[in-house]
Amino acid sequence: MKRRNLITYTTAAATSAVALPALSQTEPPQIKWRMTTSWPKSLDSVFGGVQRICDRVADMTDGRFTITPYQAGEIVGGLEVLDAVQQGTVECGHTASSYYKGKNPTLVFATTLPFGLTAQQQNAWLYHGGGLEAMQKVYADFNIINFPAGNSGVQMGGWFKQEIKTLADLNGLRMRIPGLGGDVMNKLGVNVQVLPGGEIYLALERGAIDATKWTGPYDDEKLGFYRAAKYYYYPGWWEPGATVDVLINLDAWNKLSTEYREIFQTAAYEANLNILAQYDFLNGEALPRLIEKGVQLRAFSSEIMQAAQKAALEVYEENASKDGSFKEVYQQWQKFREQVFNWNKVNELSFTQFSFNNPK
Repeated sequence: MKRRNLITYTTAAATSAVALPALSQTEPPQIKWRMTTSWPKSLDSVFGGVQRICDRVADMTDGRFTITPYQAGEIVGGLEVLDAVQQGTVECGHTASSYYKGKNPTLVFATTLPFGLTAQQQNAWLYHGGGLEAMQKVYADFNIINFPAGNSGVQMGGWFKQEIKTLADLNGLRMRIPGLGGDVMNKLGVNVQVLPGGEIYLALERGAIDATKWTGPYDDEKLGFYRAAKYYYYPGWWEPGATVDVLINLDAWNKLSTEYREIFQTAAYEANLNILAQYDFLNGEALPRLIEKGVQLRAFSSEIMQAAQKAALEVYEENASKDGSFKEVYQQWQKFREQVFNWNKVNELSFTQFSFNNPK
């Protein structure tokens, strides 16, 4: 009896041994996606961050899930990323949500608001303050899920061909500036235009616009704005911590395994932190180079800053009165902003004021 049992067990083990190699040879299906972006490849900061997302996804899946990034214009224009992802022309895209405020003004919260949150505060709101859930609810209406995937930090105030000393100097100025910052500048008399990054320099150089904002010294130097405009203003009150997003078509997202979704989110999270750190490093190196090239740094006057803040609050209230989605997110965001500002007044503001005024 024992001998027969032994034969049975041995036979079963042998059968299993034969079956196991066959199972191990079953590989997960190869997934190939395309990611369109709002950026030219020359911006190795933000487009490099896009490439990093794609590389990390491939690395963490042993090459079974690959994503090919495309610069603005290769598949669709830089301001058409949301449409391409929504329609399934591509599986995913990398862009700034504020570009699409005309589709739903609430989308601007995913990027930033004038006089809003810094990069660290924005991340706190998105990851822990309910911000990401609120944005994903809005994006679901477009058959899209979004994740933060980069941040510029506090931006510069832009390039101007002439000095801007008073509010009167803004009247009639033609400026490239998207998002709610554009709405605020419009209230201040500016003729607002929205152009993708790759088209800005020629418009500025040929006089189609008088001023432009982009991000900061490193990218701005790459795009050559200093050759077309002399005056470089600060601070970029319209985007104190601008988040860029990766957008994924929900149908494509739902076909991914749980493991691949987690991998994608991890890659986006890494890019969100890394792009911000890289910008702080690169901008610190680039600003002195621009000054050596004859760029004139200028601070916006107190008159302009106060008028802009007043106009920003009016823009918020106007949008909240017309759009229920905007109002819902605005009230939640406003509560978070008050809380984090009160905390950062105590810890960060006191430290930075002393340290920056006493560097040695």
